[in-house]
Amino acid sequence: MPQRITPAVSRTYKCQCGRPVFFRNTQCVICGSQLGFITERLTVVALVPETAPDLWRIAGDASGTAYRCCANRLSASACNWMVRASADALDPDRADPPLCLACQLTRGMFDVSGPAGQHRWLQLETAKRRLVAQLLTLGLPVEPRGEGDDGIAFDLLEATQPGECVLTGHANGVITVNAAEADDARREAIRTAMREPYRTLLGHFRHEIGHYYWDRLVRDDPARLAQFRALFGDERQDYGKALQRHYRDGPAPCWALTYLTSYASAHPWEDWAETWAHYLHMTDTLDAAASFDIDALHAESESDPFEARHLWDPQHPGAQDFLGLLNSWVELTQVMNELTRSMGQPDCYPFILPYRAVGKLQFIHETIRAQRAQAAPVATDAALA
Repeated sequence: MPQRITPAVSRTYKCQCGRPVFFRNTQCVICGSQLGFITERLTVVALVPETAPDLWRIAGDASGTAYRCCANRLSASACNWMVRASADALDPDRADPPLCLACQLTRGMFDVSGPAGQHRWLQLETAKRRLVAQLLTLGLPVEPRGEGDDGIAFDLLEATQPGECVLTGHANGVITVNAAEADDARREAIRTAMREPYRTLLGHFRHEIGHYYWDRLVRDDPARLAQFRALFGDERQDYGKALQRHYRDGPAPCWALTYLTSYASAHPWEDWAETWAHYLHMTDTLDAAASFDIDALHAESESDPFEARHLWDPQHPGAQDFLGLLNSWVELTQVMNELTRSMGQPDCYPFILPYRAVGKLQFIHETIRAQRAQAAPVATDAALA
């Protein structure tokens, strides 16, 4: 049965004046307070200026912790994330304003000097910030990439020469996103041409980061890798040839019985990335709905609820919790779709969950939970240092 979901992090952000504010906001439109996203708290807060220039503290916070705005706050990307001030922040000869965690992840950048480039930059970074905030909420490792390490880097690029092609993809921790995807009309044309039910910037980021976390969480863990192969297939099959075959011949006729999307059927890696992105869609949307106390539990269902027999591991200690989350998601999406239909818009959730995909979603759910449990003692130690 569906269950009422408690959000991992509340999305009902409030200004110091008591009015609601939202994830993207830099200023309260009611009282004019400056706003900022604090990664340690995973929330948007009102800010008050410190006596020293360029320093801020959280309104009503007596800890005295000082913050600086991300260097991109006044740029076209409109970053509202804050950076905890270092011990030498009062030094008048200090360096330029710092970059926040989300902005540090961007390595390569296209030309953002013109209006079109600035619009694309805003769209891309807004989606990336939402992705990074969710990864932090899930307790996943998020570190900027250095030379030879296993961190993350984003290259936001565009074609500059006739015939040049920028492919969105992932390779060894570097995620490339074609900046042209930030143009709504072009992205929609591609979605229609490829007969995709869903194509968004946030979806691209969630899919590609899935490849990165496969490397981090599955590839080097023999037990988890064996479980992955039992569910998704053997990733050692030739990836390039698999994609060529998919684009040449299309998906298998019965792909919808096993996969969330037709592209997921191309190769086990793509099945993982599509399922990973889908899990992030689910958990983020459920968190938002629960934060605003949206109750879809009494909606008239068009389908029977999923049962334990549909899971990857029905005996897992967290199996019933996942099953409740999944069935709550099904109920919520039916309401979401009816609401968008009421506005004359396409279905907000244009997918059908096949039984085989449910087990894959549970596997990803438990993989993330295991990573979070493993990282929790480390995070605690760091906070106490």
